[in-house]
Amino acid sequence: MVHSKIQKIFFLLFLLVTTLSFSQNITFQGIVKDTTNAPLEMANVMAVNQVTKAVDSYSITNDKGKFQLLLKANATYSVRFSFLGLKTKNLTIATKAEDISQTITLNADATELAGVEIVREMPVSIKGDTIIYNADSFKTGTERKLEDVLKKLPGVTVNADGEVEVEGKKVSKLMVEGKDFFDGDTKLGVKNIPADAIDKVQVLRNYNEVGALKGLENNEDNVAMNIKLKSGKKNFWFGDMTAGVGVGHTESRCEINPKLFYYSPKYSINLLSNFNNIGELPFTIQDYFKFTGGFKNMMKKGGTNFNISSNDLGISLLRNNRAKEIVTKFGATNFSYNPIKTLSISGFAILSATETDLETKNQTNFLGQDAKTIVSSENRNETTHQKSNLGLYKLSGTYKPNAKLQLDYDVLAKQSKQDENNNALQKTFFQNPILNNSQSIFTNKNQNPFSLNQNFNAYYTKNDKNVFALEVQHLYQNENPFYNANLKTNPFPDNPPPFDQSENLGFQNQSRYDINQNRLVKTNKIDSKLDYYYMVNPKSNINVTIGNTYSFQSFNSDIFQILDNGSIDNLKSNSKNQVQYNFNDVFLGLHYKFLTGKFTFNPGFSVHKYNTYNAQLGTKENNDFYRVLPDVYALYQIKKSETLTYNYVLTTDFTDINKLAEGSVLSSYNSLFKGNRDLENALSHTHSLRYFKYNMFNLENIFANISYSRKVNPVKNSSTFIGINQVSTAINSNFADETISGAANYGRSFLRNYKASLTVAESWSKFNNVQNNLPQSSESFIQNYTVKASTNYKNLPNIEIGYNYLVNDYQNTKFYTKTPSVKIDYYFLDAFSFVSEYEFYNYTNNTKTVKNEYDFLSASLIYQKKGGKMEYKISGTNLLNTTSLNDDSFSQFSTRTSQYTVQPRYLIFSLKYNL
Repeated sequence: MVHSKIQKIFFLLFLLVTTLSFSQNITFQGIVKDTTNAPLEMANVMAVNQVTKAVDSYSITNDKGKFQLLLKANATYSVRFSFLGLKTKNLTIATKAEDISQTITLNADATELAGVEIVREMPVSIKGDTIIYNADSFKTGTERKLEDVLKKLPGVTVNADGEVEVEGKKVSKLMVEGKDFFDGDTKLGVKNIPADAIDKVQVLRNYNEVGALKGLENNEDNVAMNIKLKSGKKNFWFGDMTAGVGVGHTESRCEINPKLFYYSPKYSINLLSNFNNIGELPFTIQDYFKFTGGFKNMMKKGGTNFNISSNDLGISLLRNNRAKEIVTKFGATNFSYNPIKTLSISGFAILSATETDLETKNQTNFLGQDAKTIVSSENRNETTHQKSNLGLYKLSGTYKPNAKLQLDYDVLAKQSKQDENNNALQKTFFQNPILNNSQSIFTNKNQNPFSLNQNFNAYYTKNDKNVFALEVQHLYQNENPFYNANLKTNPFPDNPPPFDQSENLGFQNQSRYDINQNRLVKTNKIDSKLDYYYMVNPKSNINVTIGNTYSFQSFNSDIFQILDNGSIDNLKSNSKNQVQYNFNDVFLGLHYKFLTGKFTFNPGFSVHKYNTYNAQLGTKENNDFYRVLPDVYALYQIKKSETLTYNYVLTTDFTDINKLAEGSVLSSYNSLFKGNRDLENALSHTHSLRYFKYNMFNLENIFANISYSRKVNPVKNSSTFIGINQVSTAINSNFADETISGAANYGRSFLRNYKASLTVAESWSKFNNVQNNLPQSSESFIQNYTVKASTNYKNLPNIEIGYNYLVNDYQNTKFYTKTPSVKIDYYFLDAFSFVSEYEFYNYTNNTKTVKNEYDFLSASLIYQKKGGKMEYKISGTNLLNTTSLNDDSFSQFSTRTSQYTVQPRYLIFSLKYNL
């Protein structure tokens, strides 16, 4: 096969380059000590070739002071040894054919002050909790944006959604020159910041925005990233303007993408925009919903889980950001301003308008009570047209009049307008073939949700022993989804015995059933807490917390039918909802954190008084109760860069108003949901164990985590199926839900020019529901394995080879996806950059009834002289003209597999002018 031949060619080339790199090299190794003969950990060692003046090798000593350099034979090097607080030593080494071993002693020097960055040219260095990457040491010339640079750094990964992970921990904040870059998201930064502007990448581990709380809170999983710009990019406007035209399958294509940046100590401005119809999505609906704007879950240590669920209509999301047709308009700006030294103001605005055409073939298998037997199936061919207008606006201010006081205020507004029209041809199949039927279905969804999130924080350090932290957060949310379904057959006919007759909605017989639903859901939620920290001694502190969560929600909905003559039938009263729900949680928490040897412990508990109020159907219900919730945090600091962390937390989980409203609500054209006002809370036990090791000596990083969750008295669905149509209500299950998930990664950069990694992720879940009045237990087991290897040469072609194996095991059905991939990039003749990526997908199920093979090939050739302003590019996407992709999902009562159409081959010619 073609893809097999391509893989073999690239693999042989990879082996050839690897073999060449191992030849004609010698090892220089030894120990770095101080004058007391103690080994120095984290000392910097760097070898500069005296002829080329290039950094040929570098090392950071391990806990035993050992270093190791790979040098060229028969060459002369200046080798520099440095350690903060000690005098730097330089040695001249003339290599021959033999390896070299030597012990190095560094002397004290008062002029070498701690906190001063001595070796600025080191490719990787560590200063406290900060890892500093010198970007130029990893660039090969083909990089165009921050994402391309980050992917070449040891210990750093970037996924397709622009999310960055360092040492297995997600980067929660991206900054440029210490200023927030679209706070709450990393995608806009990694996809837009020019690579040639980047001087250094700083990874800030154990990050806390509030200096007064650093060391008091458990910040081991908090990671931020700061980009340092080159000196020529400061106090000057920089950026680029791209314009491209091209051809597609039937019509012309275009792209306009200007970007501008300005950074100075006093203020910064970023301007981004993108207008295209070539399928590039700078900002997706998924990005909109997950964009936090930097707002955090301030109650994560409180022991209560009360999440406001979204009332979105299930607008169809893109798979892999691909569709049959995508047209997008995007604009965003981000700013920061320091009018005075003690005050900083920042904010952003993001606007996006997208039109999308989807074409999908779905096959859904509905399972019986044993969760294994297929009792019915639905095949649905559908076309969808979407319009989405998204807007986000944030304003923040921080005031620090002195070292003891800090005040923060943030406000984030999110508004959108979404509309979706769907036409589907449905065919249903049953165990009794007489019941098989088909129909056309037309649906429309539109919604204009709005939310306003405000945050006020005050931090006061009275003295070295007393710290106060006040945090208040308010959420206002208004959602108004409208749903229309036009069907040939009645999806919810009057239920025959023994089904509950009260669930009948009373649809009238018509030539077609035109069913509509209005919903209006409003939420006001206030979280507030006051933390007091008392430093018992330098290694222990006591934390007392007083907190409150108060939520007020209203839920109004109405299902009605438009008859053939145009009149409206308001149906039965059970098709309406008018509900009010109040939730109140007052709690007192106590935690004690102490360090002993290599261990850190932080046990604690919180005492809660809960109150809920529910008004609907002309009656009111109140419920009050108390609960004590413990939690434990423990950290074992094995070495400076090796830790083992354990967490246990017991939480009370509450549902919000959506599952309490007892009137019927349409979830889709064949799914009707009825809430239950008598639902009780659930209890969740969560254990997690995390191992992390980062060895700067050989640039090896290892992380692994495993978590177990058991939810007692969970809120589940009790569903009655009439054919493929489902009527559900919420209940508390007598059986616990369980989830076990784990992930492990081994990555290593070696010989400076090579990077390899192996990642394993698995998740097992067990769910309990009720189907047709009988208990049903279902399980899913997801396995994901990825292996990658890549080179990073400046004067040779670079190759990345990868393989991903995904298994989705849903009860009686398994789906397998095998994805080998190859990427090559090459910078040559000091002006040309060639980049090409190839992915092959083999998608099957365990019975071989579903099988599809497809591949994607993209390539680009860029010409730009060094220091030149103009860039000329020709690129091609989907060069093999693949027509469709596959995916699958599991919903506890059914399994689904889909095939969806993607955009055809495009060839784009573009010009870019660099400021």
